[in-house]
Amino acid sequence: MREIIIKILCEICDTDQIEKDPDIEIFREGLLDSFGTVEFLVAIQAQLGIEVAPSEVERDAWATPNKIIAYLEDRGRA
Repeated sequence: MREIIIKILCEICDTDQIEKDPDIEIFREGLLDSFGTVEFLVAIQAQLGIEVAPSEVERDAWATPNKIIAYLEDRGRA
């Protein structure tokens, strides 16, 4: 799951910084915006079958790729 999430984020953010530093603050660095977040959620549902509503995305909880991965791994177990 981790590799898929990193790959999707790299594609949407159009950078490999995410792979190099999974603790990068993606919103603060301007790598991901609201449109990119929606695109990411659609990709996660399509590729991993995990549905997350945009209203569930809290920027602090989703601040870094590692935080997103932890959240989605937890959701995937539920």
